[in-house]
Amino acid sequence: MIFTQKLQQAWATSNSMLTVGLDPDPQRFPAELQGRSDAIFEFCRAIIDVTAPYACAIKPQIAYFSAQRAEDQLEALCNYILEHHPGLPIVLDAKRGDIGSTAEQYAREAFERYQADAVTVSPYMGFDTLEPYLSWKSKGVIILCRTSNTGGSDLQFIESADGTPLYLHVASLAAEKWNTSGQCALVVGATFPEEIARVRARVGDMPLLIPGIGAQGGDIPATVKAGRNSQGTGMMINSSRAILYASGGDNWREAAAQAARATRDAINAAR
Repeated sequence: MIFTQKLQQAWATSNSMLTVGLDPDPQRFPAELQGRSDAIFEFCRAIIDVTAPYACAIKPQIAYFSAQRAEDQLEALCNYILEHHPGLPIVLDAKRGDIGSTAEQYAREAFERYQADAVTVSPYMGFDTLEPYLSWKSKGVIILCRTSNTGGSDLQFIESADGTPLYLHVASLAAEKWNTSGQCALVVGATFPEEIARVRARVGDMPLLIPGIGAQGGDIPATVKAGRNSQGTGMMINSSRAILYASGGDNWREAAAQAARATRDAINAAR
C-alpha cells in the first residue's frame, strides 16, 4: 500500500490525526528500565502499544536512537510496528538533505533498513537531492517547509522580489513541480498557525506533518482550523515528549495512553 493510501486509511480507522513521536531519552525512562541494554526498545514498544489506538502514525526521530548506538533497536521497533500495528504508517524523522548519490543511500536506509513508509527531508539543496527518495514510488517524502523552531524564520522568511517568503516558494515547488510520485507532504509547525493556513492554501489537500503541540506549546484549535484539508483531515499532528514522559512513575504506560487519548480527543473536538 502506498504511503498516502495508508495514511488516509489510518485517519479513518483510528478517527485520529495524532502522530506519536518517539524521542527516547534513557535519562527520563522509568526506574524499571534503567540499566537495561534493551531499554530503548522496551520503552518505545510499550509506548507504541498503548498509544496505537489513538494515533494515525508513529514517528521515530533517528537521532535519539543513533546517539545511543541503538539503531538495531530502531530496526526492531519498525519490524514490531509492521507485525503488530500494520495499519500505522512509520514516518522516519531524519531530515536528510545531501547530493544525489548520498541521498540514494539515505533513501535505502529509510526504506530498506527501517522499512519506513515516509521520511523527512530538507529541500535546500534542490530537486536533485529529493529525486532519489521520489524514485521510491510508494513511499512518502515529507519536505521541511515552515518549521516549528523560532530560528526557522532566519531563512524561511527571506522574501523574493515579489514579497513571497521562502517557505511559500518551497510549498509551491512541492505541490507544482516536485510531487512526481504523488507521495509528497510538508512539515509545517503548529507554533505558526497563520503560516499553516497560507501553506494549506498553496498546496490543496497535500498532507501536512505538524510538530509543535504539547511541549512546544502549539495551539490545537488554531492548528486544526488552519491545517485541515477539504475532507477535514490532511494532518499528522505530532506530539512526542508530552506523551512519552507524561509520568515518570510506575503508571507511565497508563499516563502515556491517557495523554495520547486526550490529545486525539482535543484534535477531534477542534475539527
